[in-house]
Amino acid sequence: MNKQSGIHYLREHREAGSSNPVPAQVVRIRDTVVAGLGDLLQGAFDAVDDSLFELANNARSNNEQNRYFEAMREIRIKRKGVERHFQNAVAQLFADPPQSGSVAADESLASQTNSDSLSLVGDDDLEEQVALNAMITKSKVHFQGPLLQLQTRFSVVYPGASDEAPVNPMAPEHLCSAFVEAIQALEIQIRERLILLKQFDRYVVSNLGMLLDEANRILIQAGVIPNFRYHGKAGKQQNKTASGSHADETGGNAGSTTGPTVAESQQGHHEGAMFDQIRQMLALQRANAGIPPRASDPNIHVVGGAELASLLGSLPQHPPGEQISGNLSAGEPVMVDLHQVVQQLLAQAGTTSDGKKPALAEMDEDLINLVSMLFEFILDDYNLSAPVQVLISRLQIPILKVVIKDKSFFSKATHPARRLLNSLARAGIGWSESDEKTRDKLYEQIHAIVVRILNEFDGDVTLFETLGEEFEQFLARENRKSSLVEQRTRESERGRIKSQKAQETVDQLLQKKLARYKLQEPVRNILINGWSRVMFLAYLRDDVEHRWLQTVRVVDDLIWCLHPHQEDEERDQWVRVVPGLLKSLRAGLEEVSYNSSKLDEMMADLKHELTEAFRANALAEAMEDSPEPDPEEDIPTAHQTAVERQQELEDAAIAEYVAQIDAIEIGNWVEFNLVNGASFRCKLSAIIEEADCFVFVNRMGLKVIEKTRTDLAHEMRRGRLTVLEQGALIDRALDAVVGSLRSKAG
Repeated sequence: MNKQSGIHYLREHREAGSSNPVPAQVVRIRDTVVAGLGDLLQGAFDAVDDSLFELANNARSNNEQNRYFEAMREIRIKRKGVERHFQNAVAQLFADPPQSGSVAADESLASQTNSDSLSLVGDDDLEEQVALNAMITKSKVHFQGPLLQLQTRFSVVYPGASDEAPVNPMAPEHLCSAFVEAIQALEIQIRERLILLKQFDRYVVSNLGMLLDEANRILIQAGVIPNFRYHGKAGKQQNKTASGSHADETGGNAGSTTGPTVAESQQGHHEGAMFDQIRQMLALQRANAGIPPRASDPNIHVVGGAELASLLGSLPQHPPGEQISGNLSAGEPVMVDLHQVVQQLLAQAGTTSDGKKPALAEMDEDLINLVSMLFEFILDDYNLSAPVQVLISRLQIPILKVVIKDKSFFSKATHPARRLLNSLARAGIGWSESDEKTRDKLYEQIHAIVVRILNEFDGDVTLFETLGEEFEQFLARENRKSSLVEQRTRESERGRIKSQKAQETVDQLLQKKLARYKLQEPVRNILINGWSRVMFLAYLRDDVEHRWLQTVRVVDDLIWCLHPHQEDEERDQWVRVVPGLLKSLRAGLEEVSYNSSKLDEMMADLKHELTEAFRANALAEAMEDSPEPDPEEDIPTAHQTAVERQQELEDAAIAEYVAQIDAIEIGNWVEFNLVNGASFRCKLSAIIEEADCFVFVNRMGLKVIEKTRTDLAHEMRRGRLTVLEQGALIDRALDAVVGSLRSKAG
């Protein structure tokens, strides 16, 4: 089958045999993306296998059934080859990325594809291309922000790329085209190909977000436009490096031959301004306290800079008596009096030969105070899980050494030590109780990092950089696993909740209809134990088969036919309705395999009941009987009004909390506090609107709890639900320090 339209993007731009070297900053992204897409594709193929098996099981003819089983066999045999082809094609996209074009160009291309090129292909190709275009368009809208950032960053990294000719090997159109090219080897018909595309969309394309975010994070870590700001066409050049082609591979350190991006400069200026503002407020505190400048005192030897760094080098990484082996997160976090520690060092140094007493330079004293305030915030931060909080508290003295030696810790978001602390805090947000530590790989990794810093840090911050890179690689692997588990959890919960909703709807409808009339037991048995299954399946498949209302009509028709009718017109209608009714009932019950051994006998009983109803007034009393009273109708009106009034008060009380619940986004972490004092943390994984259900999972992607919007609002009102802040730890700490100093100055 000709699939030129399906692989349009790849074949138009790819040069035969090209093997351009992948830029250094992109190698890690390529390996992560190829592995991640491979994992996601396995889920898609598993779902395809399940779909084809279900179709074969429900096939209406042997030929149709054989067709689906043959397709299953073909896909199973060639599946591994298709997966390898797809991963190789994706790797090739990184070696030789096609031009992505501007947003306007993409829209123009999509328009041209929809109108002109599609008219030149056959019906099957057209159907496939329409599905492919819909998939691409949806993903580009859904991931617009991360895609724009990634395209801008890739266009900085790849030689020859520019604003006018941008590249993005992870653009949805390229990945989709790579998949279409990979499945050319499958000899299957259009319906099975569409099933393949549907599951590829559902399991791979819909989950691109985590890979796009990871790619952006890796490039930010490499110093490629760390603070992206999009200003439209007029502001494009703000995201370019001074050299115009390569990003700063050293992360913007001093001595780099490549100039920083404008965005980096803006970010650095902002953070530098915040640091200067903090220093000015600390200086104002000294002035208000009447403390004179130390440099002007002839009896003081000001210790700062390299001399202070050398003194700190002799300081143990942990307070006296503290062990750095065993479980470092045991006990409560302890705040170290860093100012006192440094003063003791100065006292040990003693006076100089000319009798001057050592004292800290104001700049260094400010830095020490700032580190202390930083850790005061960290150790009081409710958003940090307890084990991570204790582990980070062990790093007070190493971070002090870092800050004294390299003051850019507070003025540079990409500082290796600062970035590592942010990563540790972000990764550990999902811990609930410390009893997870003994079996948790993530805890072991964070614990090992802290131990290595305490044992190995000698003043060289490259240790933090190395540990940070290793930790991010570990997180990427763990996130791939948990994302797959979470995806399966989400799909399972959607199916379960939809089934539960279907069963509730069927049960309520039948109970309501059957409560109004007295029917013979064989009829009630068929409806409650048999036809309810038909209605259940019809409800689940109504978006595709649209049979739900038809199954409800069968119930109404059966009840109508079982009641006596005296008028000739009604009796004529009875004669017309009953044959089709019996046929529908038998077909539906056979479809759900209901009591097949006794089905003939049951249908005979039903025919007898219908005949009796037609012949005489055997069920006249059923028609004369008034509906059974609703228990709620006996409740006095005054009490009903009181209940309604109480409900209104409850609704008003939680209204503001409902708005807060609606503000929680997929991926946000929360903490539940139980009545018995226990607590646990979990992440919002899915909102199933049709059932008003919020599903939460743990760090492993496994379901923890589900609640309705109203239930969550009540939990929040009672103080048993807290939404956790997930911003960068150090950034939040600096903001808190500025706020604290301002309040003291006021």
